[in-house]
Amino acid sequence: MVRDVQRKPQAQTGEGRPAQPAYLTVAEVAAQLRVSNMTVYRLVQSGELAAVRVGRSYRIREDDVDRFLAERYTQAG
Repeated sequence: MVRDVQRKPQAQTGEGRPAQPAYLTVAEVAAQLRVSNMTVYRLVQSGELAAVRVGRSYRIREDDVDRFLAERYTQAG
């Protein structure tokens, strides 16, 4: 059974700063960007998208995905 997971706002520590950054898998980033997993792997390997290696897989911070998209945003028209 597959459940649709909704993101919750980041938790705050007692000092008012975010607890931990949210990390996404390659598949989650690929789905968010609507590209293939291989495209995400290529972006990571080329250094265009920052990632952390965990064992044999990668984890990508949500902030880094947002930054990647913001840097490549262009106005149409």
